[in-house]
Amino acid sequence: MTAPAPRTRHKFLGRLSLPERNFVAEALRTETVGGVLLLVAAVAALIWANTAGGSYEAVRGFHLGPGSLGLDLSLQHWAADGLLAVFFFVAGIELKREMVAGDLRDPKAAALPVVAALCGMAVPALVYVLTNVMGGGSTAGWAVPTATDIAFALAVLAVIGTSLPSALRAFLLTLAVVDDLFAILIIAVFFTSDLNFAALGGAFLGLALFWLLLRKRVRGWYLYVPLGLVIWGLMYNSGVHATIAGVAMGLMLRCHREDESEPHSPGEHIEHRVRPLSAGLAVPLFALFSAGVSVSGGAMGDVFTQPETLGVVLGLVVGKAVGIFGGTWLATRFTRAELNDDLAWPDVFAVASLAGIGFTVSLLIGELAFTGDPLLTDEIKAAVLAGSLIAAVLSGILLKLRNAKYRKLWEDEERDEDLDGIPDVYELGNPDYHLRMAAIHEKKAAEHRRLAEVAGGESEDGNGPA
Repeated sequence: MTAPAPRTRHKFLGRLSLPERNFVAEALRTETVGGVLLLVAAVAALIWANTAGGSYEAVRGFHLGPGSLGLDLSLQHWAADGLLAVFFFVAGIELKREMVAGDLRDPKAAALPVVAALCGMAVPALVYVLTNVMGGGSTAGWAVPTATDIAFALAVLAVIGTSLPSALRAFLLTLAVVDDLFAILIIAVFFTSDLNFAALGGAFLGLALFWLLLRKRVRGWYLYVPLGLVIWGLMYNSGVHATIAGVAMGLMLRCHREDESEPHSPGEHIEHRVRPLSAGLAVPLFALFSAGVSVSGGAMGDVFTQPETLGVVLGLVVGKAVGIFGGTWLATRFTRAELNDDLAWPDVFAVASLAGIGFTVSLLIGELAFTGDPLLTDEIKAAVLAGSLIAAVLSGILLKLRNAKYRKLWEDEERDEDLDGIPDVYELGNPDYHLRMAAIHEKKAAEHRRLAEVAGGESEDGNGPA
């Protein structure tokens, strides 16, 4: 009898497929620009709130909108409930694409990042709860430190100048996508006020019509945009957080190509159009109207003394790193996955620390968790800012220590000597690639021989170096 063939071990953080690499590169490029704008907006909010008297509160508290439709909202609420619906719409498309065409489509491959993300949400929540139980604080903010802000994290990478390999960047993106999914579920389940069933039923009917139009291949933004606004308005009035409407519509889009003649799926096409609006306008404006807290008053001073705020800081800085790293290690320990040979476990810990930057969704959940206590809400926001800053500094130091290794891996991934637009590492087994490279090397050798002959001729004539 022949012995059974040994089962191959799955490489965790191995090289991405070329289409996945291109998609991740394009998505993260936009998010990086948006992250820089997010940083600028957050700094502007802090400066405005601390230098211009009461004008910041007056502006973000300014109300506008049709009161007869229940939409007479402050600018702060329009940013949190309206603009963030665009952010969650993109998150819904990302999640759908990951499930049908990305890393989450294969249950075996998806298990590890999903386990890592779940542990990266559970441990920060546990850290927060334990801190507040021992300190006699409120456990209402347990969900605040559970989120990862991918745009802010990428902005940190851009600022410190590190070149993460595409596999680590994709891992960070997958963590953020799964984070967004469970953040949406947390908001829907734990932060839903008294339900208006008539408005909720209307929102579901609108979503059904949205799905039917997509199924019938009806085209035209002039149909979908007004319908989306109606769905959003009904969802807001239903008592369910309005951002749920955004993610629901994103999940309904088709995110797979039906044949090779289709260059992009409808979901990818719409995401490409809407992502700049989300990353470049919606999220920075939300930060502008939400991140402004007084750093000279009690909000910042109590960050490390109150259990609620200390729980947020420890959850982001310690809970995220320990949760993601521990979940990843356990998943590889008890499955047939093993770490890519080019990387080491300190690389995973550095990315796990980077995931402790929990800005946008953490601020949103902080507002929802302590909506009846404005002072504590500001203190929680200060804690989110402090925790994200500490996580950014720590992860920046850890990543810088390995930056030379990352840069070499990144350069190997990006090298394209035959200038055909496809990195050479994806063509090494292609005979045409070897023929092209041989021709390129022969052309370079011929050029070198010609230059040598010219130099030799000049020497013989006495017009050049001997």
